[in-house]
Amino acid sequence: MGHTSLDKIIALQRNPANIRNLCILAHVDHGKTTLADCLVASNGIISGRLAGKLRYLDSREDEQIRGITMKSSAISLHYRNGDQEYLLNLIDSPGHVDFSSEVSTAVRLCDGAIVVVDAVEGVCPQTQVVLRQAWLENIRPVLVINKIDRLIMELKLTSQEAYTHLQKILEQVNAVTGTLFTSKVLEERAEKEKIEERESGTLSGDQVYDWSAGLEEADDSHLYFSPDQGNVVFASAIDGWGFSIQQFAHIYSQRMGIKTEVLLKTLWGDFYLNAKAKKIMKGAQAKGKKPLFVQLVLDNIWSLYDAVVTRRDKEKVEKVVTSLGVKVMARDSRHSDPKVLLSAICSQWLPVSQAVLSMVCEKLPSPLDMTAERVEKLMSVGARRFDTLPQQTQELKRAFLQCSSSENVPVIIFVSKMFAVDTKALPQNRQRPLTQEEIAQRRELAKQRHADRMAADQRATQPNKEKYLTLKDSKPAEEETFIAFARVYSGVVKKGQRVFVLGPKYDPAQALNMLPEKYSASDCVPEVPHLSCCSMESIYLLMGRELEELEEVPAGNVLGVGGLEEYVLKSATLSTSPACPPFTPLNFEATAIVRVAIEPKHPSEMPKLVRGMRLLNQADPCAEVLIQETGEHVLVTAGEVHLQRCLDDLRDRFAKIEISASKPIIPFRETVIRPPKVDMVNEELGKQHKVAIIHQVSQPQSHINTLHVDPSGLVTLTTPNRLATVSVRAIPLPQEVTRLLEISSELIRTLEQVNMSLREGKNLDISLSTVEAITELKGQLESLLQGRKWRNTVERIWAFGPRRYGPNILLNSVEGYQRPSVWQCLSRGDKVGEAGAQATVLRDFDNSIVSGFQLATLSGPMCEEPLMGVCFSIERWDIQSSAASQKQDSMEKDSISNEAVVEIKVEGSSETTPQAGGIASGPSQARRRPDVSSADCYGPVSGQLIAAMKEACRHAFQAQPQRLMAAMYTCEIMATAEVLGRVYGVLGKREGRVLHEEMKEGTDMFIIKAVLPVAESFGFADEIRKRTSGLASPQLVFSHWEVISSDPYWVPTTEEEYLHFGEKADSANQALKYMNAVRRRKGLYVEEKIVEHAEKQRTLSKNK
Repeated sequence: MGHTSLDKIIALQRNPANIRNLCILAHVDHGKTTLADCLVASNGIISGRLAGKLRYLDSREDEQIRGITMKSSAISLHYRNGDQEYLLNLIDSPGHVDFSSEVSTAVRLCDGAIVVVDAVEGVCPQTQVVLRQAWLENIRPVLVINKIDRLIMELKLTSQEAYTHLQKILEQVNAVTGTLFTSKVLEERAEKEKIEERESGTLSGDQVYDWSAGLEEADDSHLYFSPDQGNVVFASAIDGWGFSIQQFAHIYSQRMGIKTEVLLKTLWGDFYLNAKAKKIMKGAQAKGKKPLFVQLVLDNIWSLYDAVVTRRDKEKVEKVVTSLGVKVMARDSRHSDPKVLLSAICSQWLPVSQAVLSMVCEKLPSPLDMTAERVEKLMSVGARRFDTLPQQTQELKRAFLQCSSSENVPVIIFVSKMFAVDTKALPQNRQRPLTQEEIAQRRELAKQRHADRMAADQRATQPNKEKYLTLKDSKPAEEETFIAFARVYSGVVKKGQRVFVLGPKYDPAQALNMLPEKYSASDCVPEVPHLSCCSMESIYLLMGRELEELEEVPAGNVLGVGGLEEYVLKSATLSTSPACPPFTPLNFEATAIVRVAIEPKHPSEMPKLVRGMRLLNQADPCAEVLIQETGEHVLVTAGEVHLQRCLDDLRDRFAKIEISASKPIIPFRETVIRPPKVDMVNEELGKQHKVAIIHQVSQPQSHINTLHVDPSGLVTLTTPNRLATVSVRAIPLPQEVTRLLEISSELIRTLEQVNMSLREGKNLDISLSTVEAITELKGQLESLLQGRKWRNTVERIWAFGPRRYGPNILLNSVEGYQRPSVWQCLSRGDKVGEAGAQATVLRDFDNSIVSGFQLATLSGPMCEEPLMGVCFSIERWDIQSSAASQKQDSMEKDSISNEAVVEIKVEGSSETTPQAGGIASGPSQARRRPDVSSADCYGPVSGQLIAAMKEACRHAFQAQPQRLMAAMYTCEIMATAEVLGRVYGVLGKREGRVLHEEMKEGTDMFIIKAVLPVAESFGFADEIRKRTSGLASPQLVFSHWEVISSDPYWVPTTEEEYLHFGEKADSANQALKYMNAVRRRKGLYVEEKIVEHAEKQRTLSKNK
């Protein structure tokens, strides 16, 4: 097929029924970009000979060097299938785990996906991840089993063995899909049961339990990949061939006179050809016959490889060429590399582009086929349910489903990412070919200039020439332009059109109340939160490495939008209707965890670095840029390869200065554990003879009078002005509870927002699903916190921390203090009357306690890292009468009359609640005289109480056995048997732990699953590749936090320990090493001797 003109693509954009938006998804190195090359070559954009070698969609230099894709890039292709013409917007995405955020941005804009699986490696970790991402976004996948040539050339399988192997791969892929489907059905069934229970109420009579899981009725036949359904292609993209069963069914139906429908059903499966009866019969495996697929399909391909590549049999090749009716050029047949001849034959006989593109056109949905379920999922943000959105917003669903391009339909666009383009590469700045007249004109000018130069003195013209050059060079100001990678869901996008930019927290209900009716983006915007206006300066068609400028783009297409860099950071929803809700945020699989501090080599270039980091933050969907309290500029990335790419971008594109990056900042967490039963030499504690107590924690002098530590671990602290006393105990939370709190952080944040609005007297409308999720969380906590020690704990939770949603708990164990529960939003519906009277029974200074707890959990005493899995129980909290009288004095100074208060009163009115953000101490007085501010609101008592609470929590933490928690990666390594030992060696050296290993059926590959501390992971992938000569490559994904078993403060105290560890016990204590490294980085005191045994140095000359 020849090169497609731009006019042709613009014409095809107007017919959404024949548009296919698709992305290519796979594990790293499974052949996505090679396949994309073959599809691009079918449009004449690149030569068919270069397909697979050029990697056209990998436009970055580092992508070409490393041989992996690092960003998703789009290209529009034209394909004629029968009498229909299709426009395919193809997005190639990365397979490396560090760049899985790029996959999320690509998947959101598509309706379908090509999942590529390596025929040798089968389903790999990232294959499962991309299948899950496609499932979560409700997009339909088709399967390409690639690299089948490896089965012939590398594994040397027979065609029969290859058939069995391909069946296993299909089973593996279908197993992943089946798991996702099962979980969905079970979730839906659970929801249905909840609704039924609610509707039926408490019906009397016997309950009949239905044991069926609902899987029997659910139809999942359309989900699975099967060649006879036409959603599987077998291919070798590097050799340029690929086929679906349909192609062979057509070929053999003409040759053998068997109906195409019959062949379609029997070519894949347990069928064989009975030559005598000339019938296709079932039971090939039982009778030891060759299945049809092997006999009619694989044998032909195997014999072709055998003739061309293995034996190089010229006569047989000529026979094959004539029987297939393909034309081979003389230079191909004489080429020294047999693969050239092979791809010349195969690309004409079974072109991979034809097989894949026809499958895409037939099996993947067009933008018109978008399901209502997907639309509702996109439009319901956070806790809101679709049916609770305003009526105008719900009406937009019709615009989505119609995908209409008429004038009166609102424009809805979703920007999934921003990407940087060199300004010179933009179409308006590109050099265009000159016309004949312009060439003649330039020739005349050149002649004139030459004559002038000859006439004038050369010396005089030299400085002018230099000046001219310098002026020309200083012209370009902005070298990088940002273009939004987007898709139109409804309406027609026109160049220069004005639209609303909806931020992620934008609420259409609130905006519709504030804005006048029939309000458009061209009017000036009143102050509506999270809403701004912008105009789309330019619209581009994305063509891989190039961009083409367009005037308008109809609905259903993928496009690039220029001029949004000031309004959109990473992703956004654009619309001409203020009723449009922001789309649900993209779900990223990778967690950004690798942090480095960055500074310029020359301090004067700091502004350039700040600007460069701002641009990098916008250009990368997963990278984060922070400025820490210490003033360091920190870059957070998903992994080592991602970090390297970000640093290269900063140096070469965005900041264009020399930068120095620190060693990676490794995150740790601090926790307490239950007192251990045995010591370091596994002797029972308390039974040995203590030799000496070396390590005594010296109490800071400042707290000597005000601090008291109980032997049981209860810490009592009095504020310096002796007005308030707090008693706190630290208790380790069970591991399951910590994990639950960590998973539910978003839900706890929502719960905190609801509680804040209730305390402020507002009424927040939250969806039923959120209430159910909160109830479920409460139930799970109650079931996990069992036993005498945790009795009635869940009801007494005061706050979560740090930042009000972390994995630590503050418990209210103060006698006689009944404060509102954090779960008050659950009881709101039942007891509305009581809620008014009881909702806000808060003591004054309540917030100071919470703030102290938040500060204590944000930076622990070991190395100022956040705490995790700690429960602080407040067992006593009194405020002396003088605190109240002090407050009264200050009130009188402000001419506020007040009754004498002996003990802090508990007010019962709804307005007495201090706001969650600030620290309020005397709200009752503030309520009585609103014109005069409460003098003690941020007074000495509340401030000292915060400090006291923080110190009490820290001392209570130190009174328990303390441990560090390290971030852990799960690491999946595929390696052959001969390098297995070396892989284990590298893992052992880096504190890794192998969980399990299994051999892949039908191959000599082992899959090793291990966990590895993030702190030890830098350089791990390179080391493994070096040690195994590139035969093993790891995939690292952040998994969980794990307690490091050794105590960082441990010193030998018993005879056995002295014998085992020696007097200094200087064998490496991993936890102490990590802790000191963090303390050193933060500039905290590190207790270490720099010189152990000081001796006078004696030089050689003195010794003589």
